[in-house]
Amino acid sequence: MIRAVASLAVLVSGAVYGQSAAAQRFEVASVKPASADQGNSTGGQSARGRLTMSNVTLKRCIMGAYGVGPNQIAGGPEWLDSDRFEIVAKAEQPVGDTVLMAMLQTLLAERFKLAMHRETRTVQAFVLEVEKKGPKLEKAAGGGSSTRNGRGLIDAKTITMDRFAEVLSRQMDLPVVNHTGLDGAFDLKLEWNRESGAPGRAGTDGAATESGLSIFTAIQEQLGLRLRSQKTRIEVLVIDHAERPSEN
Repeated sequence: MIRAVASLAVLVSGAVYGQSAAAQRFEVASVKPASADQGNSTGGQSARGRLTMSNVTLKRCIMGAYGVGPNQIAGGPEWLDSDRFEIVAKAEQPVGDTVLMAMLQTLLAERFKLAMHRETRTVQAFVLEVEKKGPKLEKAAGGGSSTRNGRGLIDAKTITMDRFAEVLSRQMDLPVVNHTGLDGAFDLKLEWNRESGAPGRAGTDGAATESGLSIFTAIQEQLGLRLRSQKTRIEVLVIDHAERPSEN
């Protein structure tokens, strides 16, 4: 369990949190409960101004909309990470993921009545750094960005290190902070054995606790990066209010 001390908090409503005065909205959007026969399969796709999120929880939506890991979200109703939804939304014209996520923020505020505030906390986290021998990363050639994030796999095209740290946070028991100092975007593929140790329960040097290719070893061998555990100050989203949306 993460123990942390909260510092200065700034209250903001979900309707304007992280957005400009003129909130960006989807032209059309549908939100409805997911069917019970979908099991635990979940995912999302975005392309040319269209966003589809299948069998997702509200917590997962917040993670995507605000670019945070699960350990950077606190509070909220008991169904935050259990009730699942289908979201299909379309912008008026083709836009990139940054604009789509801003539109998703507006959608969550309007349909889920989501209201949050920020707190800066000192917590135990993983710092993402470059190994002494240097990174093993391929510079992105350009084009669209895409990320597959599943069990034991992160396959990304045109991804920044800040974004990679966000994606890693979803696989770990602790937040991940980018300290690589690497600018630009990269194409990368990371594969590891999900059974080779529990992420976040390794020693302070990031060593795997069991045999097999842990995520810590995979990051070193495949990407030339490393994860190091230390206390650091990060921003946490604290949920003040949320409601189940009416189906449409």
